[in-house]
Amino acid sequence: MNRFAFVRYTLPRRTYWLCFFGFVFMTAPAPFAADNPAKIDNDQARILVANSAPDVKSSLHKHDMNRVMIYLDAGKMTLTDPNGKVETLNFKAGEVLWSPAGGLHTSLNVSGHAVRIVEVELKSKPGRASTLQQPALDPVKVDPKRYKVELENDQVRVFRVRYGPHDKGVMHEHTLNRVITFITDGNMKVTTPDGESKILKTAAGDVTWGGPAKHTEENLSDQPFEVVVVEFKQ
Repeated sequence: MNRFAFVRYTLPRRTYWLCFFGFVFMTAPAPFAADNPAKIDNDQARILVANSAPDVKSSLHKHDMNRVMIYLDAGKMTLTDPNGKVETLNFKAGEVLWSPAGGLHTSLNVSGHAVRIVEVELKSKPGRASTLQQPALDPVKVDPKRYKVELENDQVRVFRVRYGPHDKGVMHEHTLNRVITFITDGNMKVTTPDGESKILKTAAGDVTWGGPAKHTEENLSDQPFEVVVVEFKQ
C-alpha cells in the first residue's frame, strides 16, 4: 500500500444519524485552514475542519495517526512524496475515505476551487480487538432503511444516514462516543423514550460530538437530511 494511500470501502453508501439533548455542537460557519486549532480534541480523537485553497501547495508533512476523511466538497488533489512520486485523489461531495498513517508528502488542491475536509484523527492504537458490544437497538439492525455501515475496522464504525422529507425513524440506541458531520442542513425532532422532544436545527458543515443516547428522530424539513457519523470503538 502506498505510504499515503486513501482507501475506498466498497460497502453500500448509508449511515446513521445521531443527535441528543446535551450534544456539543462545533459549528464551522466559515472555512479555516488545517493548521488551525482542532475543532474537537479529546482522548479518543482530534477533529479538524480543513479548508484547502486551490493551487496552494502544502509544506512537507506526515500523518502519524490513522484518519477518517469526510469531503464536504467534490474535488481533486495530488499527493507527492519526497522522491517525486505523485498520487492523484478524486473525491465526491460527502464521500468518506480511510487514510492510514503514512510518510512524508506534500498535498496540492488541483480542483480549481476551495475544498472543505473534515479530518478525524484516531488516537487509539490499531490492531486491538474491541470488546464493546452494540446494543439490541443498534440503528443498523432496527432501521436498515436509513442506517447502514459505510466503513468499519478495529478502530471505528462509520455510518451514513439519509432521512427523506418529513421522514420519521424508529427508536434506536447509541452506546459509543461519536462525531457527526452534517452533509445537509437539518431540522430534526428528537424524542427520548420518556416522550420528551427537542427540535435541533443544524447547518451543512457543522460537526458535533455525541455520547450514548436512545431516541427516535423525525425530519421536519421539506428537504432530505444526511449526515456521516464516526463511532469510536476504543
